[in-house]
Amino acid sequence: MAFPKVGNMAPAFTLLNQKGEKVSLKDYKGSKNVVLYFYPKAMTPGCTVQACGIRDSKAQLSRLKTVVLGVSPDPYARLEKFRDKQGLNFDLLSDEDHKIAEKYGVWGLKKFMGREFMGILRTTFIIGKDGRLKHVMDKVNTKTHHDDVAALIKELKLNK
Repeated sequence: MAFPKVGNMAPAFTLLNQKGEKVSLKDYKGSKNVVLYFYPKAMTPGCTVQACGIRDSKAQLSRLKTVVLGVSPDPYARLEKFRDKQGLNFDLLSDEDHKIAEKYGVWGLKKFMGREFMGILRTTFIIGKDGRLKHVMDKVNTKTHHDDVAALIKELKLNK
Protein backbone atom coordinates (compact mmCIF):
# COMPACT_ATOMS: atom_id res chain seq x y z
CA MET A 1 0.00 0.00 0.00
CA ALA A 2 1.35 3.44 -0.89
CA PHE A 3 1.15 6.73 0.93
CA PRO A 4 -0.94 9.53 -0.61
CA LYS A 5 1.18 11.72 -2.87
CA VAL A 6 2.74 14.88 -1.45
CA GLY A 7 1.10 17.88 -3.15
CA ASN A 8 -2.27 16.16 -3.53
CA MET A 9 -5.26 16.80 -1.31
CA ALA A 10 -4.98 14.75 1.88
CA PRO A 11 -7.58 11.97 2.07
CA ALA A 12 -10.69 13.21 3.85
CA PHE A 13 -11.84 11.59 7.07
CA THR A 14 -14.29 11.88 9.94
CA LEU A 15 -13.50 9.86 13.06
CA LEU A 16 -14.62 9.82 16.68
CA ASN A 17 -12.31 11.44 19.22
CA GLN A 18 -11.71 10.27 22.80
CA LYS A 19 -15.06 11.78 23.86
CA GLY A 20 -17.03 10.13 21.06
CA GLU A 21 -17.30 13.43 19.12
CA LYS A 22 -16.85 13.58 15.36
CA VAL A 23 -13.66 15.23 14.11
CA SER A 24 -13.08 15.84 10.39
CA LEU A 25 -10.03 16.99 8.48
CA LYS A 26 -12.20 19.64 6.81
CA ASP A 27 -12.75 21.26 10.25
CA TYR A 28 -9.24 22.75 9.99
CA LYS A 29 -9.08 23.67 6.29
CA GLY A 30 -8.18 27.32 5.79
CA SER A 31 -7.24 27.92 9.43
CA LYS A 32 -4.70 25.37 10.71
CA ASN A 33 -2.01 23.00 9.55
CA VAL A 34 -2.68 19.47 10.70
CA VAL A 35 -0.13 16.99 11.98
CA LEU A 36 -1.88 13.65 11.53
CA TYR A 37 0.09 10.94 13.23
CA PHE A 38 -0.75 7.26 13.24
CA TYR A 39 0.42 5.15 16.18
CA PRO A 40 -0.08 1.46 16.95
CA LYS A 41 -1.69 1.34 20.39
CA ALA A 42 -2.57 3.68 23.24
CA MET A 43 -0.82 3.22 26.58
CA THR A 44 2.20 1.37 25.19
CA PRO A 45 5.70 2.70 25.97
CA GLY A 46 6.65 4.16 22.56
CA CYS A 47 3.21 5.62 21.94
CA THR A 48 3.20 7.22 25.39
CA VAL A 49 6.62 8.84 24.87
CA GLN A 50 5.50 10.18 21.49
CA ALA A 51 2.18 11.52 22.82
CA CYS A 52 3.76 13.17 25.86
CA GLY A 53 6.31 14.94 23.65
CA ILE A 54 3.47 16.37 21.59
CA ARG A 55 1.60 17.34 24.77
CA ASP A 56 4.63 19.25 26.03
CA SER A 57 5.03 21.03 22.66
CA LYS A 58 1.44 22.24 22.31
CA ALA A 59 2.28 25.93 22.83
CA GLN A 60 5.05 25.83 20.22
CA LEU A 61 2.83 24.00 17.72
CA SER A 62 -0.01 26.47 18.34
CA ARG A 63 2.37 29.35 17.50
CA LEU A 64 3.08 27.49 14.26
CA LYS A 65 -0.69 27.52 13.51
CA THR A 66 -0.77 23.74 13.80
CA VAL A 67 -3.03 21.19 15.49
CA VAL A 68 -2.12 17.59 16.15
CA LEU A 69 -4.44 14.62 15.72
CA GLY A 70 -3.33 11.16 16.81
CA VAL A 71 -4.97 8.15 15.14
CA SER A 72 -4.96 4.52 16.32
CA PRO A 73 -7.22 1.48 15.99
CA ASP A 74 -8.13 1.73 19.68
CA PRO A 75 -11.80 2.21 20.67
CA TYR A 76 -12.51 5.77 21.77
CA ALA A 77 -13.07 4.72 25.41
CA ARG A 78 -9.45 3.47 25.59
CA LEU A 79 -8.29 6.73 24.00
CA GLU A 80 -10.10 8.69 26.73
CA LYS A 81 -8.27 6.68 29.43
CA PHE A 82 -4.95 7.28 27.66
CA ARG A 83 -5.62 11.00 27.32
CA ASP A 84 -6.67 11.36 30.96
CA LYS A 85 -3.83 9.24 32.35
CA GLN A 86 -1.16 11.20 30.45
CA GLY A 87 -2.82 14.65 30.61
CA LEU A 88 -2.82 14.89 26.81
CA ASN A 89 -4.06 18.18 25.36
CA PHE A 90 -4.92 17.17 21.78
CA ASP A 91 -7.47 14.90 20.13
CA LEU A 92 -6.93 11.19 19.75
CA LEU A 93 -9.04 9.60 17.02
CA SER A 94 -10.40 6.06 16.87
CA ASP A 95 -9.98 4.16 13.58
CA GLU A 96 -11.14 0.73 14.78
CA ASP A 97 -11.85 -0.62 11.31
CA HIS A 98 -8.55 0.91 10.06
CA LYS A 99 -10.24 2.36 6.97
CA ILE A 100 -8.46 5.71 7.35
CA ALA A 101 -5.14 3.99 8.05
CA GLU A 102 -5.64 2.10 4.79
CA LYS A 103 -6.47 5.34 2.90
CA TYR A 104 -3.18 6.78 4.18
CA GLY A 105 -1.21 3.60 3.40
CA VAL A 106 -0.22 2.92 7.01
CA TRP A 107 -2.03 -0.37 7.62
CA GLY A 108 0.45 -3.11 6.86
CA LEU A 109 2.39 -6.19 7.85
CA LYS A 110 4.41 -5.82 11.06
CA LYS A 111 6.86 -8.13 12.77
CA PHE A 112 7.30 -8.32 16.53
CA MET A 113 9.09 -11.00 18.52
CA GLY A 114 9.09 -13.41 15.57
CA ARG A 115 5.39 -12.96 14.90
CA GLU A 116 3.80 -11.34 11.85
CA PHE A 117 0.51 -9.45 12.01
CA MET A 118 -1.34 -6.55 10.42
CA GLY A 119 -1.24 -3.22 12.21
CA ILE A 120 -0.47 0.50 12.11
CA LEU A 121 2.90 1.49 10.69
CA ARG A 122 3.95 4.50 12.76
CA THR A 123 3.78 7.41 10.29
CA THR A 124 3.13 11.16 10.41
CA PHE A 125 1.53 13.34 7.74
CA ILE A 126 1.86 17.11 7.66
CA ILE A 127 -1.15 18.71 5.98
CA GLY A 128 -1.20 22.40 5.10
CA LYS A 129 -4.05 24.84 5.74
CA ASP A 130 -5.03 24.33 2.09
CA GLY A 131 -5.76 20.64 2.80
CA ARG A 132 -2.82 19.44 0.72
CA LEU A 133 -0.32 16.88 1.93
CA LYS A 134 2.99 18.68 2.50
CA HIS A 135 5.22 15.95 3.94
CA VAL A 136 5.25 12.29 5.01
CA MET A 137 7.42 11.13 7.90
CA ASP A 138 7.70 7.36 7.62
CA LYS A 139 10.75 7.10 9.85
CA VAL A 140 9.52 8.36 13.21
CA ASN A 141 11.63 8.60 16.35
CA THR A 142 9.13 8.60 19.22
CA LYS A 143 11.49 10.55 21.50
CA THR A 144 12.12 13.45 19.08
CA HIS A 145 8.90 13.35 17.03
CA HIS A 146 7.54 16.63 18.43
CA ASP A 147 10.77 18.53 17.67
CA ASP A 148 11.08 16.91 14.24
CA VAL A 149 7.51 17.97 13.36
CA ALA A 150 8.06 21.58 14.52
CA ALA A 151 11.30 21.81 12.52
CA LEU A 152 9.56 20.51 9.38
CA ILE A 153 6.69 22.99 9.70
CA LYS A 154 9.23 25.82 9.87
CA GLU A 155 11.31 24.38 7.02
CA LEU A 156 8.21 24.03 4.83
CA LYS A 157 7.23 27.62 5.77
CA LEU A 158 3.78 26.51 6.92
CA ASN A 159 3.88 28.74 9.99
CA LYS A 160 2.72 31.86 8.10
